[in-house]
Amino acid sequence: MPFTEDHKHGGGRDERASSRARVALASLFALALAGCARVAGLGGTAPAPAPTPAAPAPAPSTARPAPAPTSPPSAARPPATAARNWDDYRRLAAQRIVTANPGATYGGPPPEPLLAIPVLEIELNADGSVRRIDVLRHPSQARDTTQLAIDAVRRAAPFGDVSRLPRPWKFSEVFLFDDNRRFKPRTLDQ
Repeated sequence: MPFTEDHKHGGGRDERASSRARVALASLFALALAGCARVAGLGGTAPAPAPTPAAPAPAPSTARPAPAPTSPPSAARPPATAARNWDDYRRLAAQRIVTANPGATYGGPPPEPLLAIPVLEIELNADGSVRRIDVLRHPSQARDTTQLAIDAVRRAAPFGDVSRLPRPWKFSEVFLFDDNRRFKPRTLDQ
């Protein structure tokens, strides 16, 4: 390779080729960024979305709006009805617990053997809201079912006015759990 003037000044030809490659690479990078910006709608000539027509205003109504629900629709329950005695009240409360927990219950006869049988005592306020829940029996296995039963009772509350029933305002419920951790209140199985 003959000695040229370019080599004397630090290899000018190689530097020029390297410089051109850097410029080409920078240009390619800039084009790629511009393409990404267009795809993301950040610039370029992408068309703007057409405005959507406004919905017509609802006609004025004299009806009063419905009150906002206090619980999710999955927990929709029939209104609590007045019970004549504690046996009626326990049956109505058990039905309410099943209605408030549709995916956590089963129907039909209880399986043999049961997974767990927690027993709760539910103390109420005069309006049927839960005042306190005491565990009368923890199961020896699947102890988590006790909390599942407590949560089911809380979801079903309030159970309805108990002020006309004799004190103390409390009742007990036995929860019969199957292997899938679904329950049935024993009151509904009697």
